[in-house]
Amino acid sequence: MKRKYPLPNGQEVDGEEVEFETERENFNVYVLGDGTTLKVKNVLTKVVRLDAWGPDGNPIYLIQGGAVTMADSPDHLKRRS
Repeated sequence: MKRKYPLPNGQEVDGEEVEFETERENFNVYVLGDGTTLKVKNVLTKVVRLDAWGPDGNPIYLIQGGAVTMADSPDHLKRRS
């Protein structure tokens, strides 16, 4: 079912939610200067295809999601309980 979605410029555009299935969700892994290993991945929760197209002719999609993060710090940075 189509409904209106606001764009950052204040304009409203019709769009429709699109179902999806997760094929793969990999973590990006970063090693910080303090020795901590930080793992981050985006998790998609909603996709909307707008009745708008980019300069390349592809439809524009709005996405909603969240980030999952995990940190593994060296022992000298951990708080002792």
